[in-house]
Amino acid sequence: MLELLSPAGSMEAVRAAVQNGADAIYMGYGDFNARRNAKNFTREEFAQAVEYCHVRGCKVYLTLNTLLTDRELPQAVPCAADASALGVDAVLVQDLGVLRMVRQVAPDLPVHASTQMTVHNLDGVRQMADLGMTRAVLSRELSRDAIAHICAHSPIEIEVFAHGALCMCYSGQCFLSSLIGGRSGNRGLCAQPCRLRYGWNGKADSNPLSLKDMSLAGHLRELRKMGVSCVKLEGRMKRPEYVAIVTGIYAAAIREDREPTAQEMTALADAFSRQGFTQGYYEDKTGPDMFGVREERKERESEREKKLFEQARLSYEDGERSRVPVTFFAEVRRGQPARVAVKDEAGHIAAVEGPAAEEARTRALDQAAVEKQLGRTGGTPYRCTAVKTKLDEGLSMSAAALNALRRSALEELTAQRKVPPQRRTGEFRTGVRYEQRREPPVLTCSVTRAQQASDDLLALCPALVYVPLEELAAHPELADRCPAEVRLGVTLPRVAWDRERDRMMDQMKEVYDLGVRDALIGNLGMIAPARALGFTLRGDYGLEVYNSQTYKELRHLGFASVTASFELKFPQIRDLSKALDTELIVYGRLPLMMMENCILRNRTGGRCERACEGPDNLLTDRKGAQFPVIRAYGCRNELLNSKTLFLADKAADYRRLGLWGARLHFTTEDPATCVLAARRYLGQSSWSPREYTRGLYYRDVE
Repeated sequence: MLELLSPAGSMEAVRAAVQNGADAIYMGYGDFNARRNAKNFTREEFAQAVEYCHVRGCKVYLTLNTLLTDRELPQAVPCAADASALGVDAVLVQDLGVLRMVRQVAPDLPVHASTQMTVHNLDGVRQMADLGMTRAVLSRELSRDAIAHICAHSPIEIEVFAHGALCMCYSGQCFLSSLIGGRSGNRGLCAQPCRLRYGWNGKADSNPLSLKDMSLAGHLRELRKMGVSCVKLEGRMKRPEYVAIVTGIYAAAIREDREPTAQEMTALADAFSRQGFTQGYYEDKTGPDMFGVREERKERESEREKKLFEQARLSYEDGERSRVPVTFFAEVRRGQPARVAVKDEAGHIAAVEGPAAEEARTRALDQAAVEKQLGRTGGTPYRCTAVKTKLDEGLSMSAAALNALRRSALEELTAQRKVPPQRRTGEFRTGVRYEQRREPPVLTCSVTRAQQASDDLLALCPALVYVPLEELAAHPELADRCPAEVRLGVTLPRVAWDRERDRMMDQMKEVYDLGVRDALIGNLGMIAPARALGFTLRGDYGLEVYNSQTYKELRHLGFASVTASFELKFPQIRDLSKALDTELIVYGRLPLMMMENCILRNRTGGRCERACEGPDNLLTDRKGAQFPVIRAYGCRNELLNSKTLFLADKAADYRRLGLWGARLHFTTEDPATCVLAARRYLGQSSWSPREYTRGLYYRDVE
């Protein structure tokens, strides 16, 4: 049966989820989880929540799925160690450095790959398995065919989101909140700027980045049949009543192997929706119909919603919903203490003794009477499924005595179910510190279009020039134009589904045959394809290199260099123990979003003819800032920052960071501008862009 995983942002929400049928909950503990604004738990509260869940047969998953700095990693150690000691069933991570830490301090604690790791293809899932993870949470953007293909070949469990908010960007690849507001979604503090008004032609008059909530309530049987292990409900920031409503409807549908009724679907919409729900990604039908906003509720709807939430509160405030099946065993023999035992499905057995039965004076105790008293488990977490009795004839025993035996047995069973598993513990070791490079970084360039790698740019002899896979395969002459002193590298897609793999591999072989040996990788799912062809692995910003432990993990995976996160400040980058050569983006429009839903096609009413190449593909916000939208691999979109990162006049600052390479990241620039920028960074001119930003290198990111 499908595992139903519900959100819990408070103790009330824990009860709401469990009492309405959740098989597992996910919750935060401490400051290091992707919903830092949720009401996180103290250690005592967290321990109580774990006990509460385990007694009732519900698993608990800890969310430790944010990027951590070197200073924060040691602070997260007690969180991981405590969680393991308390018996948490698994921990979700995004950061490879956090994964490394968890393996050290809690080696027996199962680890799940968070959706923040952007796992979206089979190679990515297999990479998670190689890293020792037992489950991968897939990107929300995948279609039913993509999910089915992964499930059919996956070596580990697969979890998919089934209900709740959809981000416009692939999770783990969004920098919009941090770059425009200083609050990082990768650090658990997304401000949801995608829900604001934007528009085209200089007017912020619509919501082209605000998707409806997803609901796969009508596809649960299909998900189970294709091999999905777990369906996840989003909503740790939502109220407990919401958790109760959504959990209850999904739990009933899964338990009864059916689709929700029309009445249940109305209840889901009343609990929360943005102009209804969408199954667009799952059905592989992206487009304008997937978008919506939260509307003002009409009076009639508000009244209906109020009643719905009142009923939902009763579901978890009004006693226990007995959910753990148990079998009782009773032995009432002449001249011996009465014995009662209870056994749960996990194999726990609790046995108690009471006073011996007396000889019956009037009516003798029979099997039906024993079963009746022992079966009265109402008000407890337990549900009696059978009573097996050995009873001598002619004996008498009061109902009160049998009830006391039942209560004692269940209390003992509860105590056993609270006991956490025995797990090993370890010590977090940061390991050897690597010396910083002292020589100035070489200049590297990444282009978006082959034309940007002009003869004039190549003549400036950057150490490495990265060209997107599609562009390099379509322009093989670039390899002939490249001077011997310039290495040509290929930028692999950050997102490429399994259905695109064959074409991608053909293009990679073509590029390799041109003599290209360096592959810039922004997703862990690209490691296996690149390694299979013999490319040198170079990490891009999509890998989220945020701490020294991530360096060591990527070194173990065979990388030759990495790109430090542009969400770090200069002092943080300087202090990293760089186990690998390090690049840093020092120029260009930084990426904000990687989008599966093509907003350029949505804008033109579904027409794709040259829509990606329009000069007016500028998304405007409420303040008039304009964000370019460009095409990414596979007819996806990438949203870029409104201002260009410019640090040529700050070269003294970034040259002290121990970098191997300073990268110019060319996106919307024409070839001439690329040359002007490169000359400025080489100290050959005084050029600068009209409008620019220093990015996040000089300011704090929450």
